Amino acid sequence: MGIYIVQPYDSVDGIAAVSGISAETIIYDNQLVYPYGLAVGQALYLPSGPEGAVKVPLVSNGYAYPYISRWVLSQTLPYLSLLSVFSYGFTFEGELLFPSLDDDWMIEMALSQGTSPILTLTPLGPNGQFNNSLISSVVRNPQYTQTLIRQTVAVVQEKGYRGVDIDFEFILAEDRDLFTEFVRQMADAMHSIGCTLSVALAPKTSADQPGVLYEGKDYPALGAIADYVLLMTYEWGYKYGPNMAVAPLNKVREVVQYAVSEINPGKIHLGIPNYGYDWPLPFVRGVTVARTIGNVEAVQIAISNGAAILYDETAQSPYFRYTLDGIEHEVWFEDVRSIQAKFGLIKEYGLQGAGYWQIMRWWRANWLLMEDNFYLVRR
Repeated sequence: MGIYIVQPYDSVDGIAAVSGISAETIIYDNQLVYPYGLAVGQALYLPSGPEGAVKVPLVSNGYAYPYISRWVLSQTLPYLSLLSVFSYGFTFEGELLFPSLDDDWMIEMALSQGTSPILTLTPLGPNGQFNNSLISSVVRNPQYTQTLIRQTVAVVQEKGYRGVDIDFEFILAEDRDLFTEFVRQMADAMHSIGCTLSVALAPKTSADQPGVLYEGKDYPALGAIADYVLLMTYEWGYKYGPNMAVAPLNKVREVVQYAVSEINPGKIHLGIPNYGYDWPLPFVRGVTVARTIGNVEAVQIAISNGAAILYDETAQSPYFRYTLDGIEHEVWFEDVRSIQAKFGLIKEYGLQGAGYWQIMRWWRANWLLMEDNFYLVRR
């Protein structure tokens, strides 16, 4: 797939000479930083040419906040079928809340590139955390439900959105069926104006999986209602959690296997993280807080600290350790190897799409690799 793993004593010029690809192309495609040092174990994207993989159709979706760099968004949109603007909220009475920053420019830019802008609806409280009390208040009161649906439809039509994505998390088990009915009514309203309805799903591996993250999501019912669903297959390793792969392929596969048993694979989007974490060690639950980093940044950290990048074959994820100011760190992130493994899963199970959380950081090699694997489907 045109992926080269850096060996000891490799240089960009040496790799260019052996591969027949110019040093300038290698530097540009991989966002290498002057003086273009490399880390042992680093995965480089090399253009695969006409002998690349067999391409299949893909719906590509990226989530972005309105404070995304205009340059990053302009670079990314050619690779996106959908742009999910994060996010709109609502009050306990179902009154729609707008993002704190203007989103009109994102909608206009997306439409100009042939990408469909999607309004993302979330029950985020004032502290920025998901609030299941907000969900309960709206889904348990028909008047509040209708208020939220009516106002959402009005904004979609006024601003030119092409659909709504419902990202409700930590739904109470007792609200499961009411939430499903809310989604059904929102879907009917969206379809009546020619727009789509999608739902983000917590990464379940069985129908009766316990936990507040899982019990409120009815996979088969929501899959039947929605035009497509996003599997949130990331955050096994997370900011306050253990130092491990963010999206280990063995865990992601378990979620996909369950999902396709309940939902048409042609409606499923695989969630892909566009970030990594840097944990100070030792990890102590409730104390340790990881730093969120970009995938390009992760490689630069390895280079700056003379760390060799390793690859976990089970998780299909890169990682490394380094010491700074007497503190040991462990970094897990994504590279073109781990992304290629996730693309392989999409092909293997015949999934419709990929959904990136999130596209705030530009990662050129990822999008070039996607072009090698798929034909982009516009919606």
